[in-house]
Amino acid sequence: MKLTFWGAAKTVTGSMHHLETGGKRYLLDCGLYQGRRQEAFERNSQFPFPGSSIDSVILSHAHIDHSGNLPTLVKNGFSGRIYTTPATVDLCLAMLADSAFLQQKDAEFVNRRRENRKANPNDKLVEPLYGPLDAERTYALFHAIPLGEHTEINPGLAYTTYDAGHMLGSTSMVIEADGQRLAFSGDVGRPGLPIIRDPQTLHEPVDYLIMESTYGNRLHKQLGHAAEYLEEVVNRTAARGGKIIVPAFAVGRTQQLVLLLHQLIDEKRIPSIPMYVDSPLAINATEVFRKHPECFDEEARKYLTDGEDPFGFYRLQYVRTAEESKKLNGMRTPAVILAASGMCEAGRILHHLRNNIEDPRNTVLITGFQGANTLGRKILDKQPTVPIFGEPMALRAEVCSLEELSGHADQKELIEWMRPIAKGLKKVFLVHGEPDAGAVLAEVIRKEYGIEVVQPSRGESFELG
Repeated sequence: MKLTFWGAAKTVTGSMHHLETGGKRYLLDCGLYQGRRQEAFERNSQFPFPGSSIDSVILSHAHIDHSGNLPTLVKNGFSGRIYTTPATVDLCLAMLADSAFLQQKDAEFVNRRRENRKANPNDKLVEPLYGPLDAERTYALFHAIPLGEHTEINPGLAYTTYDAGHMLGSTSMVIEADGQRLAFSGDVGRPGLPIIRDPQTLHEPVDYLIMESTYGNRLHKQLGHAAEYLEEVVNRTAARGGKIIVPAFAVGRTQQLVLLLHQLIDEKRIPSIPMYVDSPLAINATEVFRKHPECFDEEARKYLTDGEDPFGFYRLQYVRTAEESKKLNGMRTPAVILAASGMCEAGRILHHLRNNIEDPRNTVLITGFQGANTLGRKILDKQPTVPIFGEPMALRAEVCSLEELSGHADQKELIEWMRPIAKGLKKVFLVHGEPDAGAVLAEVIRKEYGIEVVQPSRGESFELG
């Protein structure tokens, strides 16, 4: 078995791991790399292998940095099956369509602004990575496998999935081939996150482990602080007449925040101000959540038992159309606006930031990990000026960070997650983390378990066995 790392290697986004065994080739995930516009486009558009050479893809979950480059793979000749859970299939149908649409619209917007500024006519126009037709061709390739099933893809490779507790339908997995057992963590969640069940640990013997390291050098605050912190931010901002602008991942984070706001409204801990989810994808994803209550934890299921909708309450409005979204920019009263994308790299959140980031009455509430070089990271770092649609804008709004809702396990939680399989491991490959985070986690694993740990570079290969 030969393993090559082509994505999320010493970086967080673009998860893609290439597995060769029995004369066939597989991908574990096929996600979008997110960062500087030109670098991201080049890396996402140029695969280091022909798409037609890949037999199958095994997808851990639907987040765009794990699934978002599947249409490009199809565009480059891939026609095999994409194996994943039923909830992930349903989420991907919504997310890939949204990704294609946003890429087209953002390219049109940037090109139009360039024309208005009378840019050099020799400059190349920005092109979308893929379009809606490429996304549609991808849908037919999905093959839903219920969580926990042992699946033989062909006589040379089989895999079993476990609930990763990261988002709806997310999985960790154990792959069996060439007499070796390779575990892939996907993204490991945190115990106690709203809506979804806690992550399952793996209890079968494993030879090798590919594990995420997003928060490998950090410990999270306790989840119980999340509601209190959200209460403080809403009350403080509303008191000065401002808006709370929340860049939120449309799938997972938005639904968790909606549930928390629902609870705070019910308990009269925050004022009854208008609240908006301004994201067609988040609306579609919420419908997928409603379709898959089998993935819910007990608290979320209790809403259903009591006849309530956990994702709908009287102060919340879902915004679908661009016209409705534009009207929010003219509001001069306190409000909460949740919009995608979570790292502020595309979508309606860019327009809300552009219209609100220079007003000190407002707050930008960051609710998840922000990759290097993304606009979200620049805002989180409180850079005095940030680029939005290529134009510098003064960051005068208050910036707050709600890390408690992170869907990624921290250092301690990762160490505990791998404990049941640590004894038999020959080697651990740390991915989906920046170099410093991976280096710190690697040292902790060596001290705790005495296992060899590698932080693979992009394009680095390993023979397993």
